[in-house]
Amino acid sequence: MIDEARAAAQAHVPVMLDRIVDVLKPALTDRAHRPVLVDATLGMGGHSEALLAAAPEATLVGLDRDPAAIARATARLAEYRDRIHIVHTIYDSIAEVLDELSPDGADAILFDLGVSSLQLDEADRGFAYAQDAPLDMRMDPTTGVNAEEMVNEYEPGELVRIIAQYGEERFARRVVKAIVREREKAPITSTARLAELVRDAIPAATRTTGGHPAKRTFQALRIAVNSELDVLSRAIPAALSRLRVGGRIAVLSYHSLEDRIVKQAFVAGATSTAPADLPIELPGHEPVLRLITRGAEKPSATEIATNKRATSARLRVAERIREAA
Repeated sequence: MIDEARAAAQAHVPVMLDRIVDVLKPALTDRAHRPVLVDATLGMGGHSEALLAAAPEATLVGLDRDPAAIARATARLAEYRDRIHIVHTIYDSIAEVLDELSPDGADAILFDLGVSSLQLDEADRGFAYAQDAPLDMRMDPTTGVNAEEMVNEYEPGELVRIIAQYGEERFARRVVKAIVREREKAPITSTARLAELVRDAIPAATRTTGGHPAKRTFQALRIAVNSELDVLSRAIPAALSRLRVGGRIAVLSYHSLEDRIVKQAFVAGATSTAPADLPIELPGHEPVLRLITRGAEKPSATEIATNKRATSARLRVAERIREAA
């Protein structure tokens, strides 16, 4: 079983792997202390494996809410077992985890957001519109409201808000009308049925572009089921508060709303808090971050050609340059 889990994890291709190692390795080498890497979204451990190999002195603190991901990452990282601590938790608890395992903070922090390959590839998790499965979409299937409950029990107005805001679906009202009509007849319990309803609700003239018509609705429900944007809004400031001077934070996002949250936090940290019209910088008001990436970096065309899941990836990296006042 361990060998099977390791093989499955190693088959996974991490997004922008070489670039992630390139930007985080400097924060994990040549430190006066034993460096600490936090992989806040451990997944199947691909990024962590490469970083542990590149930084032999580093200790990993890996977080994930998905028990299946933890099992596979643990198997994949078995050779580093003396250098890793893996915690089953949501990544907005990063500060509490570090307060217990590394009270002095972290030297490198990585977030690889969104749904993982493991969750997409296992049909019974209900994330994929292309495979029939029970409507679930929980990253941690042991807790919380699932997509079936959301689709069948939420008020129409709330469903419109979720699908329009998180999925950026301009036909959200049409989609919700179709859902409400169907659920009045019988509960919607499968991904295939939901995907069919969404497809039929989208005008035929617009179905030929932008991928599967249900893509945006499924994305929106997944984000809502897992409270992804709320969690991220708490997690980024918490991570920055535990980042040591000289430490770096890297965030891979796959959705414009995710990237916006990260961008705003990084730009705020890289901006002086002194009044703009002062001729000199006020002590204690200097920026606390330096932006390593100019804007959001994208994967190369070569990587996208070999790993389609990298297509929408956006990478932002920042370095802490001083303690907060």
